[in-house]
Amino acid sequence: MPKITGAQFIADVLQDYGVTHVFFVPYILGHTMVELEERTGIKRILTHGEKAAAYMADGYARACGRPGICMAQMIGAANLAAGLRDASLACSPVIALTGGPYPASCGKHVYQEIDDLPIFRQVTKFSAQVNHVDRLPDVIRQAFRAATTGTPGPVYIQLQGHLGEIELCSMESESGAEKRFSCVPPFRTEADGNSVREVAQLLQSAKKPLIVAGGGVRTSRAHRELVELAERLSIPVATSLNAKEVIPGNHPLAVGVPGLYCRESANRAALEADLVFFVGSRTGSQVTFDWRVPPMGTAVIQLDVDPAELGRHYPNRASLLGDAKVTLSQLIREVDPSTADVRKDWVERVKGFVREWQDEFGTKMNSDAVPIRPERICRELTKMLPDRAVLVSETGHSGMWTGGMVDLNGSGQQYIRAAGSLGWGLPASLGAKLALPEQPVLLFTGDGGFWYHISELETAARWNIKTVFLVNNNSGLNQEMKPNQDAYGGKLHGEHGDLWKFRDVNFVQVAEAMGVQGVRVEKPGDLPHALDRAFSAGAPFVIDVATDVEAVAPLAKV
Repeated sequence: MPKITGAQFIADVLQDYGVTHVFFVPYILGHTMVELEERTGIKRILTHGEKAAAYMADGYARACGRPGICMAQMIGAANLAAGLRDASLACSPVIALTGGPYPASCGKHVYQEIDDLPIFRQVTKFSAQVNHVDRLPDVIRQAFRAATTGTPGPVYIQLQGHLGEIELCSMESESGAEKRFSCVPPFRTEADGNSVREVAQLLQSAKKPLIVAGGGVRTSRAHRELVELAERLSIPVATSLNAKEVIPGNHPLAVGVPGLYCRESANRAALEADLVFFVGSRTGSQVTFDWRVPPMGTAVIQLDVDPAELGRHYPNRASLLGDAKVTLSQLIREVDPSTADVRKDWVERVKGFVREWQDEFGTKMNSDAVPIRPERICRELTKMLPDRAVLVSETGHSGMWTGGMVDLNGSGQQYIRAAGSLGWGLPASLGAKLALPEQPVLLFTGDGGFWYHISELETAARWNIKTVFLVNNNSGLNQEMKPNQDAYGGKLHGEHGDLWKFRDVNFVQVAEAMGVQGVRVEKPGDLPHALDRAFSAGAPFVIDVATDVEAVAPLAKV
């Protein structure tokens, strides 16, 4: 077997795993970067910061299900780790590579040297050091295996040398890529038959059941099976934010997002349900509003690929361990659809919850007020998002507005959102567009989130990444008004604006300075034209929407 360098090996193995882009801040693996150009078709996306590189890799991974790759030299490793926090919270398969200490000089105050491995262990499923080039094959294989199996998540490889100089060493090895682990899920495990029959009986006998679909349904691509089971048994469906796309918003059984960032109709259904079936959900605090929706004591069934999640927060009446897609298919074959009639009144009651929510917010969603109401933006997005579009949402208010107010009714539409890191949205939307270049991608963000990594507009222009950036621009962090009001004793006064307000900035002017087109929208009637123009631009495009700073997204009222 001929000898190759570590750089040649890394380039070859990434290509064999189907990687199409790497996101990085230089200088890291410089010889590998050259090999990527000369040996593969992998694109090297230079970013303006390590967190942005991690966020781009994360958006890439969530959009297409293939591991996203990000890199940085050792001095930037801690910033890269910070960027993996969102991937960890969202169970996203991201692989991070950085340089590391030189074994001969550890502890000798070498310039810029520190051991970052402990930092990464808090935000990854698997972390490893490579201090000999012969370990590259098995460690990289394990990285892809760990990132994609079970509940997906980020992994980390620390390469010897601040700049990853281990790449210069020679080795005898072929890539050995295990292509099964090039996307999620690599395995589809079935639940045991007795558990399936038990769950089928519980669902059939329930008079007021509710399905709550989590991100595991999206990861498993079990959309069709989830809807088919719900239709067979006439069971209403709520979704976590991570699973918003799995049932059309206008489906008669869809009730919205429950929990904290919610649509109230979903919470009302969960509070009245006599059985809640969590599918691919970790049943965490956000989707359950601190485990109040449904309340403790409600009968719960749970399906998950990770046995550690089964019964973790609610004592399960029954549990299913398996992949969502195949296990839901097992249930579809087992259940008796003739039992659906018993739930006719329940379905009508839940539809009433949905109608009442629509009546409550219809005025704001149709408002012609100036400054523009964010609810009106959401209405226009529901109407105008193209088929197969990917809606990327920032965290905070953006997640509340899009999660509660936007319906995904078009064919093949997707929804991905920040799991908690403000500023994630802009870089992540670029990664999503690079993963799915033929599909429309729109970012919904506030000005607060947009400011974090606004420099990546230059990256969008440099690579002509055709993302649409819609900015809900109210010149501040108005989500912070209420806590600041509380801090000021119940009424905002004094210099409170120092704590949450920005200058009024026209983001179109900022974007144009970096080579990105845009339009500012100040009247709601101009939104449709702006969206049409953005989606047809054939280039990155900013829509800067001047909105009402007093408009605060609704939270749960349980």
